[in-house]
Amino acid sequence: MTAPRQPLSIAQVLACGATIVTLSMGIRHGFGLWLQPITQAQGWTRETFAFAIAIQNLVWGVSGIFAGMLADRFGAFRVIMGGSVLYAAGLAGMAYANTPLLFSLSTGVLIGMAQAGTTYAVIYGVIGRNVSAEKRSWAMGVAAAAGSFGQFLMVPTEGYLISNLGWQEALVTLGVASLLMIPLAFGLREPGFGAAATAAKREQTIAEALREAFKYPSFQLLMAGYFVCGFQVVFIGVHMPSYLKDKGLSPQVASYALALIGLFNVFGTYVAGVLGQKMAKRHILAFIYFARALAISVFLLAPLSPLSVYVFASVMGFLWLSTVPPTNATVAQIFGVAHLSMLGGFVFFSHQIGSFMGVWLGGYLYDKTGSYDIVWYIAIALGVFAALVNLPVREAPIARTPRSVATA
Repeated sequence: MTAPRQPLSIAQVLACGATIVTLSMGIRHGFGLWLQPITQAQGWTRETFAFAIAIQNLVWGVSGIFAGMLADRFGAFRVIMGGSVLYAAGLAGMAYANTPLLFSLSTGVLIGMAQAGTTYAVIYGVIGRNVSAEKRSWAMGVAAAAGSFGQFLMVPTEGYLISNLGWQEALVTLGVASLLMIPLAFGLREPGFGAAATAAKREQTIAEALREAFKYPSFQLLMAGYFVCGFQVVFIGVHMPSYLKDKGLSPQVASYALALIGLFNVFGTYVAGVLGQKMAKRHILAFIYFARALAISVFLLAPLSPLSVYVFASVMGFLWLSTVPPTNATVAQIFGVAHLSMLGGFVFFSHQIGSFMGVWLGGYLYDKTGSYDIVWYIAIALGVFAALVNLPVREAPIARTPRSVATA
């Protein structure tokens, strides 16, 4: 009889996992800063750039499902290493692609696959397997806060690199930095997932876990809410710099705004994780989505100035990724942790469909109408919708009939 697997320490999981998320999320958060330099240098439309980012978000979502399956089956270590290499290749391709097709393949496909292997679904699987349920929501909040800190740290860094090195060299520099995730992955190498290890014993096969989740109404409601989350944050993150410049504000205002989103997101995600241990997560999610709709409405009604932008960015930052800890903790609470990365990947896929629609629709409607107004209004309506659909979510663990374990 083999000895039970000893979990990794919480400190090790959070230190390595949070740093990986900091790099992965931080690099991508500033992509909006490249919209005008790339489109002007290449003679492309904003829709071309937006379409590549939309593809990136969609590929991230699709790949996240399979990255989650692989991480649940073989461990996160290998998945993160592969994601790091893809990230570096994608950033290099983004820098030197000279046609819209090559730009979409590198910026969209390669970086989308890279993010699937280096962000929340994979990292949260490690947290779920190594952190007790009593501390799980808090730990997920810490990891999400790290991603937020990465946004705060990396956006001004990326602005500095573009200004001092040029936009192409800045992307290459970030590609080298993304390779730092490889040594960090060793800190998430879990016992029991080695090449010689036997398959972990589970109550369900992958197919059974999927059937159970997709028949459960609360899982569908969580996916619907996460669609809205993706639509709102990616539209704002990619298109707000250009929106502000169109309104006559300097690029520095946009850079500071994105940095403020990252800064306040550190606090928002951590607070959401802590509150998730103390109150109903569906109420937290409903509040976040409604508050986003209200914040966007006030931003559009108020006179536009650097101060109003900074206030809006701070409020939205607090609400930015604060949906992540309660959503993933709810999935773990309902279905358990055996297939957490995979199920989290499916929920995140819904998020990325929303991201695709938000970033692409922003570019498409801007090119058609010369304005972002319609997309802002859609974001408000979707926020109210998401607040309402999260209220009926049932968070109690799903009841299962006892059975023999499965190995798939």
